[in-house]
Amino acid sequence: MDNGLHFISGLPRSGSTLLSAILRQNPKFHATMSSPVGSLFQRLHHGMAAPGGFAVMMDDAQREDILRGIFDIYYKATHPTKLVFDTNRLWCSQMPLVAHLFPQSKVIVCVRELAWIMDSFERIQAKSPLIISKMFKPRDAATIYTRVNALGNPHGTVGYAWNATQEALFGDFADRLIVIDYEALTRDPKRAMTFLYEKLGLPEFEHDFDNVEFEANEEFDKEIGVPGLHRVAKKVQYSERPTILPPDLVERFSGRNFWRRPAAQARKAAILLPANLKQPIMPPGGPRQMMRGMGPPAGV
Repeated sequence: MDNGLHFISGLPRSGSTLLSAILRQNPKFHATMSSPVGSLFQRLHHGMAAPGGFAVMMDDAQREDILRGIFDIYYKATHPTKLVFDTNRLWCSQMPLVAHLFPQSKVIVCVRELAWIMDSFERIQAKSPLIISKMFKPRDAATIYTRVNALGNPHGTVGYAWNATQEALFGDFADRLIVIDYEALTRDPKRAMTFLYEKLGLPEFEHDFDNVEFEANEEFDKEIGVPGLHRVAKKVQYSERPTILPPDLVERFSGRNFWRRPAAQARKAAILLPANLKQPIMPPGGPRQMMRGMGPPAGV
């Protein structure tokens, strides 16, 4: 990758598309919604260990070249002139491999209050009631309760990303992470971008947060039955609004923001939280006791 490579990962509905839209204002950057690179990367990685004995016909150097080659080929027309930010939820679950293949790369991790992630999925789906979302099996689409359970299971859109993000944040490669809280990004985008440029070691660029433009792939969103899923508002701002989640779901998903906990703050990741946020007090039992309040390790 001639001009460098960084990754955008983390939780869904947490600002990754918005961040990409902001980054795109810098003519030296390439950023967009989730690319197919992650899926290709995972399939090839698994394919090189597939049954049949072919794994013994490749050495590690060849495996590295093949996996790096995916990026070189996909971004062939881009990377000679621009620094690439590739977006995929997968990257947080692949930190050892990412660190090995691209030792200079950082992973930008977008996070958001879990209750508001679920609220956002419900809200975007409710805007197109005539369209059946392909995000859910028919039985899972029945009610808001079955939908959030499907999203939050360990293999669901939210549950998988939730587990992968925790794995990355509390793992051995946390020092490669730049965690951006959605509220911090939308309440004060200037502060967030200054933080990001500093952690990336790049010269800061003057962004226009009142005129953010992003050519969302509407065909992709329509194909999965969720029109507007990747649409970005023109002005970056935090919207105060009531939730459409029932009270019991709000209670179930509130306070699960592990990146704001002292245990996460003790890691080596660079974490941007909203300004003037009150930090939770460490309980008598220390980090282990604090972690007990974060729910089960699998799913949400």
